[in-house]
Amino acid sequence: MKKIIFTIISISLFLFFIILFDSLKINRVYNTEELVGKPIPSINLEYLNEDKYFNTSDLSKNQFTLINFFSSWCGPCRKEHKYLISLSEKNLKIVGINFKDKKQNANQFLNDLGNPYYLTLEDNTGKKSVDFGVYGIPETILINKNLLIIKKYIGPIDKKDMNEILRSSGIK
Repeated sequence: MKKIIFTIISISLFLFFIILFDSLKINRVYNTEELVGKPIPSINLEYLNEDKYFNTSDLSKNQFTLINFFSSWCGPCRKEHKYLISLSEKNLKIVGINFKDKKQNANQFLNDLGNPYYLTLEDNTGKKSVDFGVYGIPETILINKNLLIIKKYIGPIDKKDMNEILRSSGIK
């Protein structure tokens, strides 16, 4: 009887370690690079300060659009904000999508740091942002007039990213 129990335990441990070892080989990094070159989804998002909706398909009116997902509680969002201000001063159309935030906090954030967005929308549950491949903030997506994703930036944009965005959008 002890041999049978020992054999069952041994086989169970062996299978456990095989499964564990095999799972270590799986790449668990969430990669959204495959979204580059694909169109953004057509999604209705509510304006931050108006009781109406905007559909992302209307962004085709712009030659290029930068979509930035931000929140007032996000430290890295504050860090990148000066670059968004600079980009908006260069006449790049920037859409801000406020992510899982309270309206009053988002408005205070924009009042304190400046508002680089020509449209400010909200996704207070974060569910619609997932359709853009967003899994954390800040994230920023550069699209062209065909609504194709040219580049996706995960984390705060910096001066190098800002210059790349300007080059990609043909803005000097």
